[in-house]
This record gives sequence, structure tokens and C-alpha cells, in this order.
Amino acid sequence: MEKDLDPQETAEWLESLEAVRRVSGPDRAAYLLRRLATGSRYVNTVPTAQEPPYPGDLALEQRIAAYDRWNAAAMVSRGSKLGLGGHLATYASAAWLYEVGFNHHFHGTDDQVYFQGHASPGVYARAFLEGRLTEAHLDAFRRETLGGLPSYPHPRALPGFWQFPTVSMGLGPLNAVYQARFNRYLHHRGIKDTSRSHVWAFLGDGEMDEPESTAALTLAAREGLDNLTFVINCNLQRLDGPVRGNTRIVQELESVFTGAGWHVVKALWGEEWDPLLQDDALVARLGELPDGQFQTFAVSDGAYIREHLFAGLPSDLSDDDLRRVVGGSRAGHEPRKIHAAYDLARRHTGGPTVVLVQTVKGWTLGAGVEARNANHQMKKLTLEEFRVMGERLGLPVPAMDGEFPPYLHPGEDSPEVRYVRERRAALGGPIPSRSYAERPLPAPQERPFAALAKGSKQPVATTMAFVRLVKDLMKDPETGRRWVPIVPDEARTFGMESLFPTARIYNPLGQRYDSVDRELLLAYREAADGQILIEGITEAGSMASLTAAATSYATHGEPMIPFYIFYSMFGWQRTGDQMWAMADQLGRGFLIGATAGRTTMTGEGLQHADGHSQLIASTNPACLSYDPAFAYEVGVIVRDGLRRMYGPAAENVFYYLTVYNEPLPQPPMPAGAGEGVEEGIVKGMYRYAEGGGEAHILASGTAVHWALEAQRLLEEEYGVGVDVWSVTSWSELRREAMATDGVPYVRQALSGTGGPVIAVSDWMRAVPDQIAPWIDRPWTSLGTDGFGLSDTREAARAHFGVDPRSIADAVLKATAST
Repeated sequence: MEKDLDPQETAEWLESLEAVRRVSGPDRAAYLLRRLATGSRYVNTVPTAQEPPYPGDLALEQRIAAYDRWNAAAMVSRGSKLGLGGHLATYASAAWLYEVGFNHHFHGTDDQVYFQGHASPGVYARAFLEGRLTEAHLDAFRRETLGGLPSYPHPRALPGFWQFPTVSMGLGPLNAVYQARFNRYLHHRGIKDTSRSHVWAFLGDGEMDEPESTAALTLAAREGLDNLTFVINCNLQRLDGPVRGNTRIVQELESVFTGAGWHVVKALWGEEWDPLLQDDALVARLGELPDGQFQTFAVSDGAYIREHLFAGLPSDLSDDDLRRVVGGSRAGHEPRKIHAAYDLARRHTGGPTVVLVQTVKGWTLGAGVEARNANHQMKKLTLEEFRVMGERLGLPVPAMDGEFPPYLHPGEDSPEVRYVRERRAALGGPIPSRSYAERPLPAPQERPFAALAKGSKQPVATTMAFVRLVKDLMKDPETGRRWVPIVPDEARTFGMESLFPTARIYNPLGQRYDSVDRELLLAYREAADGQILIEGITEAGSMASLTAAATSYATHGEPMIPFYIFYSMFGWQRTGDQMWAMADQLGRGFLIGATAGRTTMTGEGLQHADGHSQLIASTNPACLSYDPAFAYEVGVIVRDGLRRMYGPAAENVFYYLTVYNEPLPQPPMPAGAGEGVEEGIVKGMYRYAEGGGEAHILASGTAVHWALEAQRLLEEEYGVGVDVWSVTSWSELRREAMATDGVPYVRQALSGTGGPVIAVSDWMRAVPDQIAPWIDRPWTSLGTDGFGLSDTREAARAHFGVDPRSIADAVLKATAST
């Protein structure tokens, strides 16, 4: 919690407010508080006179920034000649925000930096000057088939360079909060000392409209994350026009962040504004001026500015001076002011900080680009525009007779190159950088998996089987502490309350209250070193937590084993974008879609009945998706996942398991089958029950039980003998079939058999239909296409035509036609 630096003064103010409340009523007191919170002056938080000394060589840094500006624009312009696109204006407005960070604030060994996606050309340009990239790299911008640079921060595309994907706007700020929180989690649990780490998130003011951008602000304040700084580039423009044409985005964001409990630092005006800001009337007018109008001032002449901004107010500045000051003097273009803001942010304790920095979008790119509504779509400059920019930046630009602008470099032994390398070395190494050594984890003990392989005499849901397995794995002396259970406030639904007393729930404040169920064996227990992350009702927050834990092996050199368990309907459908981003970030871990299936979560109905998450999951190339029927299959899949993600040859994949809440018989692993069954489980299918082979029912998940009942009906009532196959992964069968040049595994498994194939699951038919092209005999698929509904499981299955009787009818029809 934030520390009170002057308790006596606080008491005096509270006493005054209490007097207002007594005399004038609570409404008046509330009004004063609202005015105080929203009516702060539209000026810099750190006045020029209070700025700390600048720690670097400003003249040299000006030249470095000029080279980076030129090369970023040249790279995009050269690529645009090939129709590759790119963005010029974002980095141009934000260049100094990054340069000051690179030179003085980003610590290579400790910090994590979320770069604004559209600013990536400038980050590449800086890496070029540092010697990390070559001209060949820059010329292959957006040409990944040639091994070139990806358009935006994509760790999967450039794994040694980028750490965090950010261009799906809104995910960067959300993930940054949970990354900072996970850093504290590692520290409090004694896994790694992260006390020196700091998370920086560079964002656009337009991006803050995304709900995810502000979704976790109160979490950051509540947990006192003073290891987190947001830097919001307020250039007042989004992709088509003003962020807030008729109002003011800076004051809006200040109110939002202040209300959420953040420390707000404003860096708005350049130093040339200082004399003007002595006039309180002008300051008041600036605070009321719509952003759309102020954007217009950035491209207007002095006479227009004098008439519309200074009307009735004195000004000693000439029209040319007004054009220069009002048009372009912004704190975001002055390194001293940026450093002052960053320094204040880093020194703040007790909570997170947001730095609101005002800039001009497209700054230094010329009058045709600066502050223009269309500048996001401007992909290149003419050679004449480059010539003018070079003069403005003071760069030694050679004659440009060709089609493309050249890249500029001061020389390997130049003061500029020596300086940038020395600064990065002093700060601990390059940023961005994703460099780590794999640390394989030892295989867990066999006992937890053997317990599932034995089966159960009592009916058990596969959700409970998974939870029991993980509970035992968390006791493993070597790897148990590396498990990270993540739940969006549904732990009891999934039978996880048994973990509360032992693993405990993470809360940096510990538990400052007596729990209402403290006398019970399974009491709710919070602790600063707790292992379970109960995130509240936020699937988006839970996914952000998973991403931080799933990439800890690279971010911190500490491999963690997260599993995120959720209502399957509220996973891929709601947060699929975050799952895609986690794949981009090379995350490793387990997604557990509990209460799965269109008909299995009895009574809940349309919004809860998931019949398609397996299909959505199949679209993610990094996701291995499984739909196990039995507890022993769960065990085999989890063990295989631990091997593939955390073994000696670790892969950048993650697993999705759908598990069910229907208690059903859990047989032992088929005797005598040994590795053949395990191989089939991992590859996607195996024959579970032979019955004559006149037809073959391929079923997944809970539908295997319906298939077994249909097998009995067919034998007893019609004398038809069929085999039942457990398909643990339709999508893995499809992927293997598409990748192989030989006979696909699904066809190998069915070789030597005859008769039609009937596929059934608690998913829409498109899920089993993934393997239909490789079935060389009559194929029928049954599924739960359409919206879910509330009813008993039996009635819902009959409605969709996947109950045992419907399966038997489909078999009879298929065999009759063959």
C-alpha cells in the first residue's frame, strides 16, 4: 500500500473535509473531492526548475536519435516500394521516449519492456546502430520468407530479439500488469529475487480505448506494484483522427489512473512553453481546449494560433515563434523532460506509475506528415522529404540519385556507436533481447500417474482426475513448487478447495482477516508465499497470468509449470487472442477446459454449453489439443506434456485438455497393452474395446461412454459387433496426416480392419470431420452442432442425436448401405 509521507498534514485535510461534510453535507464534500481529482492543472508534473541533471551527453544523444529516426523511416520507405507497408508516424512521435530509456533507464538484466508495436522500426534502427542488426536485416523488413525482420514485436518470428508481442492492442498493458505481478510472485515464493526488476509498457493514447488496457489497473494499485510503469504517448491521434476530438484524452486518462490508485506523472509541454505557462488564464484555456482543436494548432500558422488560442490573452511571441512553440514544443520531444518523468516514476514507491507524455505524431517527418489525420497510413517519404528531414536533423546525407533513400551510419568507431554500446553495457546488456539457457526439469515421480492408471471403483469426473493428479504432482520434491495453479474464481467448482490449506492462495498482503470457514479442514487460506493464483472473475486476467508464468523460463530463467483451469466455454471463445499471443511469446503450460462439452454441463444452457473450443484450439499451431475420456488418458497426456515442454529437448508448445464434470466409471489402463496404448493416447487414437469389427465407432471424451453403450445395444439387440476407439485428439491426428509423406497414423491404426466408420463426440461435427479425408471407407460423423440448451444430459444428447440409441442407429444405417 502507498505510504503516507505526511500523516499530520493528511489528518488536517481530513478534518477540514469532515467539517465540510458536517456543515454542507456529504454531496458538497464529494464534489470537492471530484474537483480535486479531475481538476489538476494541465502542466508538467516536474517543472523545469525542478528537473534533475541530465545523466548523459545531450549533444551526442541528439545525433544518435537523428540516425535512428532516419533509418527507421528509410527502412519503412524502402520496404513500401515493394508494397510491404509499415508505419512511420508512431516511432517519429515517440523516438525520445525510447532513446532516453535505452540510454539511461532500461536495465538489460532485470527489466522487461513492452514496446508499442507500431514503433518497431525505431527499435530495429537502434539495434542497427548498436551493431545487433545489419543493413541486410533492415532491407528484409517484413520479408520473413527471406529470414527478415517481422513487422512488429513477434518473439516466435525473431526469438533472440523480441520478448513480448504487443501489436494486438490492449494485450500489452494487460500482460505488463500481470508480468509485474508475477515478478513479485516469484520473489515472495522464494523462487527468484526480482526486487530489481521493472516492467515498462509503452502504449498509445488511442490504445487505451481497448477494454483490456485498463482492465487490471486496480490490481496493480491494490498489490502495490511499484515495479511497473506505463508510458502513454499522447500524440492525440489514433488511426483515423483525434483520440478525443471534442474532449481531452490526457485529463481523461489522468482521472482514470488516479481513480484506480496510480501515481500520475504528466510530461506535456516543452521548455519553450515556460514563459507562456506563467499565465494562469492560458493554462486554464489549455485545460479546456478540445484535442481536435489542439491538433489543428500543430499544423497552423502563428496568426491562426494567435486568433484562436490567445484571443483576449497577451502574447509577446511573434507569429513564427507561436508556430514553433505551439505547433511542436512538447515534453515528449525533449530528453530532459522525459528523463525527469522517468526518474520520478522510478523513485515512486507503494504503487504503479503512469507517465502521460504529449507529442506530435509524425514529428520530424515533415509538414506533409506531422499531425495529419492520415499519417498512420503514410508508408513512405519522397527523396525530397528525406533531404529536408536530413537537414532538419543535421545529418550528413549523401546525394540521393537512386530510387531509395540510403541507410546512414556514423561508423563502427564513431562516438555515437561507442556511446550506445557503452550505455547498454553499463545498463546490463541489450534490450530488447530474449536470451536464456534451457533448464530441463527432472521427470516427476511415477506414483501419481500410476494411481490414475489403476482406475477407480467409484465414478469420477475427468476434471477431478486432473485435479487429483496435479495435487500429487505439487508434492514432488523436485518440481512440486514450480506448479502454478491459476483459477478465475471457480476453484470449488473444479474440486480444488483441497489445495487451499496446503498450497494456499497467493496474496502479497497475506491474510489480514479471520476467514469465515477457518474452523473447517478446507479453509480458505491466503498467504504472501501462496502458490495458487485465484484471479477473480477475469478470464483475461487469468490468461495474462498464465502467459507470464508460461514464459518465465525465458524471462527469468526459471521454468514454471502453470495450469489455467476454466469453464471451457469461456476460454478460447473469450480469450483466443491472448492464447494466440501466448503462442507468439513461446509460452509453455497447460490450459484445462473444464465442464467441457455441449451436453455434459447439465442445466446451464446456451451460454455455458461448449461444443466448439476443440475446433478453435485446433487453429493455434502451438497448441496440442486433447479430449481424454478416462483418468489414465489424462495422466499419459500430462506426462507427455511435461516431457515435451520441460524435458531435455523442450518445445515451444502448450497443451489444451478438455475435461468433464460428469462422474463416470474410470477403468484401469487396458492390461497388456503397455506402450501401444500410451503411444495411441499421445498420437491421437487407439482401439479401446473390440467387438467384432463390422463397424468402427471413433469417439472422444465423454462420448466414449456413449459409444460403449451403443456397442452393447448393437450386440444385444441386433447381433452387430463393432469396435470402439478412443480418439484423444482429432487435431493431432489431422496434423500428423497433413505432415507425413507416408501412411498417416489414423490409417495405420485402422489398417487390417473393415467396415464403415462412425465418429461421435460432444463437439460439433467439424471437430471429428478433421480426419475424414484420411478415412478410406464410408464415414459418418455425429455431433452437437447448434446452440446448447438447458435440460438433462440424456435429453440434450437425444436432441442432438449423439446418445447411444442415435449412435446405434447410425451404425445400422452405415452397415446396411455397405
